[in-house]
Amino acid sequence: MTLPTLIIAACFLVFVLVILLFGGPSVGKAKTRRLAMMKDRHAASTEAVVAAQMRKTIQAGGQGANSLSNLMPRREQMELRLRRTGKSWTVSQYMFASMALFVVMTGALLVLRAPFPLAVLVGVMAAVGLPNLVTGRLIKRRVAAFNTRFPDAIDLLVRGLKSGLPVTETFQVVSQELPGPVGEEFKGVVERIRIGNTMEAALQESAEMLGTPEFQFFCITIAIQRETGGNLAETLGNLSDVLRKRAQMKLKIRAMSSEAKASAYIVGALPFFVFGIVWTMNPEYLAGFFHEQRLIITGLGGLVWMSIGAFIMSRMISFEI
Repeated sequence: MTLPTLIIAACFLVFVLVILLFGGPSVGKAKTRRLAMMKDRHAASTEAVVAAQMRKTIQAGGQGANSLSNLMPRREQMELRLRRTGKSWTVSQYMFASMALFVVMTGALLVLRAPFPLAVLVGVMAAVGLPNLVTGRLIKRRVAAFNTRFPDAIDLLVRGLKSGLPVTETFQVVSQELPGPVGEEFKGVVERIRIGNTMEAALQESAEMLGTPEFQFFCITIAIQRETGGNLAETLGNLSDVLRKRAQMKLKIRAMSSEAKASAYIVGALPFFVFGIVWTMNPEYLAGFFHEQRLIITGLGGLVWMSIGAFIMSRMISFEI
């Protein structure tokens, strides 16, 4: 077995040990699970009983396949993020992809005779950053597609209500007529209502999964109308108009801040680009950044100041609507 292979195997072992060290059993999770079991045991409503049975069925079906995913800290949040992508990915697949990226990136840099600390650092950054970046991009794309078609869904609800259909039937019409994330979410709402959940609970579950203010506005509108009464079609029509104007304002802000974003990307990427070019041409010139203490401190200080500047610029072009 060659030396690079041994180094890659050692890096992989260290990565697995780090996961095992920081992802052990959580006392808080066990306490929450016991409280949920006691609540389900003494639940009197049909909705709580149905939710308890569904939760037990899901946990029983995933115990054999999620042995690795149980080691991940904050596993519930990662499951929620993967659900928001709209893909059928699991936490175990996410962890395997991260470990594969770590091994591939570290091994490739070691084969290219890069310093061992640099190879491990780049491998860890790729294993942690790339899967999270891909997941975030997919979530952002799906949420953007949902927000784009959501006013059309509300208009379809308004037409159905004006024609005399009940609210649940209009939800089913939307799930059948509109493709993409909007139809999927309304289909999930209809299915949860059919198994015994209330409309407010079904809508709130979708709102928590999406995490968008637009759908939260919709849930609040439905809840207030069911409590106080009134013309729901007119209220939803006004909500559709507000959401369209909100989307127009977001596009205007994006157009006005595009120049600042481009400048930030160029300025932020320029030091790393220059470092990579110089390292390719003359590695000995920059080798001191990995073993000399003064250069290491200087490099880390530069990274910290760049991070602070990038954070400040991102907050300057971030507007709440």
